[in-house]
Amino acid sequence: MSPLAQAQASASATASKSPMTGMAPMASGGMDMKSMMKDMNDKMASMQMTGNADIDFAMMMRIHHQGAIFMAQAELSAGKEPKMKKMAKDIISAQQKEIAQIDKFLAQHGHPMDKATK
Repeated sequence: MSPLAQAQASASATASKSPMTGMAPMASGGMDMKSMMKDMNDKMASMQMTGNADIDFAMMMRIHHQGAIFMAQAELSAGKEPKMKKMAKDIISAQQKEIAQIDKFLAQHGHPMDKATK
C-alpha cells in the first residue's frame, strides 16, 4: 500500500472509529479529551505527506475535523451545560459537511477515501 493510501486508510479508520474506542473514562463520567487530542495529533504527525499542498491540507484537515467530531460527541454524552451541548451539535454538523467537501475534493483529484480502505 502506498504511503498516501496508508494515510487515507488511517483517516478513514478514524472517521469510522467510535469516539469511545480507546478513550479512558474520567472520574466525572466524561471522556478523556486530552487522549482524543493526542490520538488526533498522532494520526496527523504520522501521515505521509504527498508533496501536494492541496492534498496534504485536505488529508490533515479531515483528521482534524474528525477529532473535533469525537470531542463534540463526548460533550453530548457527558456534558451538562445546554450552551455547550448546542455548540457540540453545531460543531458535529459543520465538521461533517466539511468532511464531505474534503472527501469530494480528494475523490475528484484521484485520492478517494474509499480506495484507501480496499
